[in-house]
Amino acid sequence: MKKFFAHIRLLRPINLLTGLFAVWVSGAILNELHQRAELLFAVMTVMLYNAAANALNDYLDVDADRINHPNRPLSTGIVQRKTALILSVILSVFGSVTALFLPMQATVLAMVVTLPLMIVYNIKLKKLPLVGNVVIACILGLTFLFAGAAFGNMQPMIIPAMLAFGLTLLRELVKDIEDIEGDTRSGLKTYPVIFGLENAEKLVIGLSFLTAIGVLSPWWFGIYGRLYLITVIAGVELPLVIITILFIKYSSSDRYVGIAAKLLKFSTITGVLAIYLG
Repeated sequence: MKKFFAHIRLLRPINLLTGLFAVWVSGAILNELHQRAELLFAVMTVMLYNAAANALNDYLDVDADRINHPNRPLSTGIVQRKTALILSVILSVFGSVTALFLPMQATVLAMVVTLPLMIVYNIKLKKLPLVGNVVIACILGLTFLFAGAAFGNMQPMIIPAMLAFGLTLLRELVKDIEDIEGDTRSGLKTYPVIFGLENAEKLVIGLSFLTAIGVLSPWWFGIYGRLYLITVIAGVELPLVIITILFIKYSSSDRYVGIAAKLLKFSTITGVLAIYLG
């Protein structure tokens, strides 16, 4: 039983549920939840691709994870490294099959854009300072464009995609700061490793400020209403202020960097909810 749950943890079920939530909210925003077949296949594609990417990530990062994340299934040895690769391939294939049942635009976004980008990111791009962060942020943003394409209406998903991009870019940079010890030993060339912790912290503070302004823009220009403003102030702006204070006051203390990463995951979900309410 312990081994079974370790395999489940390898796929990171919380991330999978976040993907499900993103697609569902996209359908709600577009008022298309009655399209049950499209909703089902879109959710399955996002969750299967996400699970495949998580398994591939752990397969490739096992050396760094033994330092940064010693409790992960591959780090502890409960799950075989080869098993993670096989699971990644199988899940990618099944995700591509479910994508075939969606409109052509969504199928192309999934199979021609997102899947190759996920593979290239994990194998090559994640090792490049800041480039990897931007790519993974793009992939998360593409989730909303994909959902829009699945329901036949991409345009309203542009703002959610941009919001997800900004918050994910911040979170990925924060995670790189948190993982600097293992990344340095494993030879990964992340932004903090190449340019130092101080510059990485300054970049986090600067991006937090820009993201905070960007998140308020849809309300400022009258695209979303008062409920959007109230929700993003409580669920996005306040966490960004807390993150900025943490990095200014406590620098790169492991404890506070971890808190910042969790706050940004919460803010991404809250931001999507704010768009729905707005």
